[in-house]
Amino acid sequence: MRVNLTKKEISNKIYTEIGFSKKFSDNLIDDILKLLQNNLVKKNNLKLSNFGTFSIKHKKERIGRNPKTKNEFKISSRNVLTFKASKDFKTFINES
Repeated sequence: MRVNLTKKEISNKIYTEIGFSKKFSDNLIDDILKLLQNNLVKKNNLKLSNFGTFSIKHKKERIGRNPKTKNEFKISSRNVLTFKASKDFKTFINES
């Protein structure tokens, strides 16, 4: 049993339920995702009403340790994507 929802499945839903062509549906999904990515990179924040907020957080460089060998190594600084669900989304999930 597969639990992941793919871009192809979303595109097929648009194709079957709305009636757009498959190529248009594929392009629509790609364009929406590209728009969301670009907005997130420019503003470091993306809020989708009744869903949640995506944000980019910066993590500083730090020392990590392999718990098995106890060897220390440097973990480089990087940006990470975080998600905070809205109250409406949390309520929807808990009621399902």
